[in-house]
Formats: sequence, structure tokens, C-alpha cells
Amino acid sequence: MKATNIFIIMFLTAALISCGSSSNDKKSDFSLKTNAPGNGISLHETLNLSIKNPKNLEIDSIAYFINDEKVSEKIELNQQKLGKQHLKAIVYTAGESQTVTQPLLILNDKHPEVYTFELLNAFPHDITSYTQGLEFHNGVMYESTGQYKESKLRKVDFETGDVIQNVKLADEYFGEGLTVLNDKLYQLTWQKGVGFVYDVNTLEKQSSFKYNNSKEGWGLCNDGKVLYKSDGTEKIWILDPNTLEEKDYIQVYTNKGKIGRVNELEWIDGKIYANIYQKDGVAIINPRNGAVEGVIDFTPLKKKVTQHQGLDVLNGMAYNPSTKTLFVTGKRWDKLFEVTVKPKQ
Repeated sequence: MKATNIFIIMFLTAALISCGSSSNDKKSDFSLKTNAPGNGISLHETLNLSIKNPKNLEIDSIAYFINDEKVSEKIELNQQKLGKQHLKAIVYTAGESQTVTQPLLILNDKHPEVYTFELLNAFPHDITSYTQGLEFHNGVMYESTGQYKESKLRKVDFETGDVIQNVKLADEYFGEGLTVLNDKLYQLTWQKGVGFVYDVNTLEKQSSFKYNNSKEGWGLCNDGKVLYKSDGTEKIWILDPNTLEEKDYIQVYTNKGKIGRVNELEWIDGKIYANIYQKDGVAIINPRNGAVEGVIDFTPLKKKVTQHQGLDVLNGMAYNPSTKTLFVTGKRWDKLFEVTVKPKQ
């Protein structure tokens, strides 16, 4: 088996597609019928919806929905988000209505492309930093670190590894991802359900915000308009930058199944780059529908750092728009690597 295939198998997490009975109302006279085997179908296929009517009742009309959005009985799956969806049909008959539901799983229709990297530089990095998030802003690197009683927010000189400014979090917080938008720096914490907002120039804390839907904070990035937040599952939440409310989400899926434990996030050229916790790879995600379009194999990097008892996994990446290069490190790694990404031969 080729090394490329081995990496993909290790990287991808298979989803379980339900092949059992649907969640139809037991009291209903009807049930939903689709052309999706096992309730699973791929993007860019045509989904056909119909109603099973074993009692041959007279039907006045039928309304079909995907996630409460009305659809026709024949849908070209081009714009839909991937992952677990909810099908619903309201059947009008004899002056009443009956509602039937069924799950649907939409997968990507393409295998992720596999990428590797070219190593350009290696810079010093604080070996004690349990790195959770990295980001460049105006040429300065910002870093968020984790662990209870050790979590920090920092400005760092990436070339020397020197800490320019250091803000320690209260002992009760476990620091997670960060991002910068409109001169505000946003930092997540892990299990306390709260994030912090700082002035990006002074690192003075301005406010805090609560997670209204997700239970945990993992990674954070932005596209210049909204924030994207991971919570350790396959979901990436979309946050309103003014209220910081989680308004919507995408689910990270390949053509085989979901990718869970989505962690550190970085926005690069219209895509979300996501570190997958405890994997040596990064997923390249379409932010519109959650499709994994590529995976980057960073396996060799961990061997290039000092091996010690506290050494942990790959985590932390920052795109420098001035050099158009990616900076990658890990938890308690003593090096920060500058790389360019390229297709794997």
C-alpha cells in the first residue's frame, strides 16, 4: 500500500451511516422514501423524495423540507452543507396533516487531495509552551497556550522566540485558540464556556463572551467578516463578530465520513486549515459546506524537535500574508517551522 494511502487512512475518521429504520412517527400512515442507500448520499448527486402510502390514502399535497428549508421532490445536491441533515415531509390528507421525518447524511463526492510541505526555516520556540493557537497580525505573532495554571496570551518575536508581552490567564482557565479581527483579539478557553476579547495592541482585556450552543472552545479563525470556532467535534461554528453568538455551523466531512476533534483553525486564501487533534495532519476545508478538499501530511516535523518527556502533538499554525508562508509548531516543541505547502508526489 502506498504511503499516501496509509496517511489518508490514518487521518480520516469513518462516519457511521445508519442503515436501520428511520425516525418516522409511528402513528403516521406514511413514511419517507429516498434513493439514498442507508440514508447516505454524495454531493452533486440528485436526491429523489417520495412518500410510501401503504394504505393508499388520498393525498391532497406534500411539502418536503431539508433542515426546515422547503425543497422539491427532486433536489440537485450542489449547494447543501455536508454532514447530518434532517428530512421532513408534511402530508396533507383528509383535512389534516401528518409529519414524517428521516435522517440524511451528505458526503463529499471527491477524495481529499494529499499535500506535503517544503521546509524553509526553523526558528526557536519556547519549549514550555503548550501551544493552542497562533496568528500573525501586522507582522507580529500572537500565541495562546493551554494547561490549567499555565495558560497565557503572548506577543512573540517569531524569529528569536523572545516573548514581547505576556498575559497570564487566571488559574481556572485553560487557554485555547485565538484570532484577530478589527483590532480585537479573541481568545477561547476550553471547558468553562467563555472566551475573552482583548485590545490587540495593548493586550488589555476588554470583555468576555459565552458559548451559546457549543460546550467547549478549541480553535478560532476569521475571514475578515465572521469568526469560525471549533469545539472538538466535527462542527465548526460561525459567530457573529458583534454579538459573538454562534449563529450557524458547518460539519467537516470527507467522501467517507466525518472528521472529528477539529482543533486549531487558520483562514488561508478562502479556506479553513484545521489541525486535527492528535493527528500529524491538517485538513483543508471548504467553509461553505464543510468539505475536506485536502490534507497536509506534517508527520516528519515532530522528529525535528528536541525529544523530551513533555513533548506533545502537532498544534499551532499561523499564515504570514507578507511572506505567503505557513508557520507550524506543536505543544512543548522547541522549534517553529516555516513551510510552503505543495502536492504530494
